Amino acid sequence: MLQTVIILYSLYTFMKIYISIMQIGYINEEKRKVPVLMSADKYLVAGNYAVANGKLGLVTTFVDYLMFIWWVFSGFAWLSGLVQVEAPLMQAVLFLFGFIAVNFVVGLPFELYQKFKIDEDFGFNKMSPKMFVIDTLKSSLIFIVIGGAIFALLAWIISSYESWWVWGFVAMFTVAVLANVLMPTFMGLFNKFTPLEEGELKTEIDALMKQGGLKNDGIFIMDASKRDGRLNAFFGGLGKNKRVVLFDTLVEKLNVDELKAVLGHELGHFTHGDIWKNLGLMGLLLFIAFYLFGHLPAELFTQMGVIPEAGVQIAVLMLLLPLLSFVFTPFMSAVSRHNEYAADEFGSAMGGKENLVSALMKLVTENKSFPKSHPLVIFFYYTHPPVLERLKELGFDASNTIVGEESTLPIDGIFSFIDKK
Repeated sequence: MLQTVIILYSLYTFMKIYISIMQIGYINEEKRKVPVLMSADKYLVAGNYAVANGKLGLVTTFVDYLMFIWWVFSGFAWLSGLVQVEAPLMQAVLFLFGFIAVNFVVGLPFELYQKFKIDEDFGFNKMSPKMFVIDTLKSSLIFIVIGGAIFALLAWIISSYESWWVWGFVAMFTVAVLANVLMPTFMGLFNKFTPLEEGELKTEIDALMKQGGLKNDGIFIMDASKRDGRLNAFFGGLGKNKRVVLFDTLVEKLNVDELKAVLGHELGHFTHGDIWKNLGLMGLLLFIAFYLFGHLPAELFTQMGVIPEAGVQIAVLMLLLPLLSFVFTPFMSAVSRHNEYAADEFGSAMGGKENLVSALMKLVTENKSFPKSHPLVIFFYYTHPPVLERLKELGFDASNTIVGEESTLPIDGIFSFIDKK
């Protein structure tokens, strides 16, 4: 059984590496061609940024594979021998904390390189090392408290029910929904949220939300610029009560009409029920994951040198979940891209096509998102259609358009700011 798992994980890793290599080669070739959406120098910079991220991704994928091999051959057995506590729930929680801690330490150098080398070189990172340490300590404390409670709950369910995977799914799906609702609250521990002052922008957003059938739960400006230079925003909460959070970087770059068109796009998701559809797809993936991992044979754990205690079972689920997610990713991405086109149509109807196009064009340069990608990357990973296709659907052919210095920006990240929250 262990051999089968290793083969499947190896194929998954090979596919990720192959897709990354194809993407890097594709962008290296495209960035030297006639630029679109950006001036030639910014087009090249965006391409170089994508390539730098792609190369780092290759390294991290390979390291993740080495960590997987270590965990299944000796890591779990080593950690199980290290964590010896009589209380079953405490044993499970400490084992999982150890599993997370080891992976965190291994991944930390790559996170630091991403933030303080790549993002720093390309003008995104605004965070100081001191701020990074403080954020990490805050995140760790939150994880210890909330993550420990979740781990204990899962361990108790595994220990108490023969069909633990059913109740484990229910518990984790509930946690995922609550996390969606409470995310803005936790972000308040890291950022300052300032209520939007009275004025044209607030009036327009209020009117837009009423038009879309939403109740305004507050409109806030977040001081995102102290950490990162990218543009972003999001709607918080489920149901009709929504909190609007705009990054200060976004408000600085987009005018009122453009912001209205962008927020209209999100209202399109609400009107079409896309938030609930996404939760449904996530729930389906979680259900399948818990079913499969809840029926792993005891032979697998024996071959790894451990007994299937609660902590070990949860750690194995966490280790193998990316493999299952990868299989479902193309389907979920395709559904999401379909929803994005419909939301674009809705947003352009509420805020004007020309304003939505203008917003997309501006977001291109500011976020340094290279406007082209290899078809395999689009097929597997793009939850939003490529920017050129998006603009085309809005009636604007940008294939041969170069944006001047006074304009700004490529796309794919533009709506991720509100859609994934």
